[in-house]
Amino acid sequence: MGLILVRHTTPDVAKGICYGRTDLALAASFEVEAQAVAARLSGMVRDLPILSSPLTRCRRLAAHLGPHEVHAAFTEMDFGRWEGVSWDAIPRAELDAWAGDFMGARPHGGESVAQLRDRVAAGLESLPQDCVIVTHAGVIKAVASILNHPEGWEIRPAFGEVLVFQ
Repeated sequence: MGLILVRHTTPDVAKGICYGRTDLALAASFEVEAQAVAARLSGMVRDLPILSSPLTRCRRLAAHLGPHEVHAAFTEMDFGRWEGVSWDAIPRAELDAWAGDFMGARPHGGESVAQLRDRVAAGLESLPQDCVIVTHAGVIKAVASILNHPEGWEIRPAFGEVLVFQ
């Protein structure tokens, strides 16, 4: 089957806010979205282990899908002092520094993209070959890059999207 990655459902946060490790509540649409994810996974995940980021927005969806194990390697990127700040309010010089060294820069004081990638790669090494991971967009981007998916870091998973990687 392969590695099945599921992005969490819609969080309860205003559009345009930077959040990574912030533990957000879920939107009122959670039940409907979770049922849709379960329907998409129906038949795919029989007896596959389910892993989840430790953040609530992933654990709730994982619990909806079945018994699961929390795995810290699949937590979203730490955006440091940018957490909870509108992307429009982040100083342009900091955004430019990040864009100028996408993999290595940490102008927010949190985690670099390379650190995220390395953490996710180490987590992948410890997994069974076939499993489901309920996680975040940044982790899915890292996996796409690690596994040489054509979109790599440019992949844009929607809330509740199910992606299968071989």
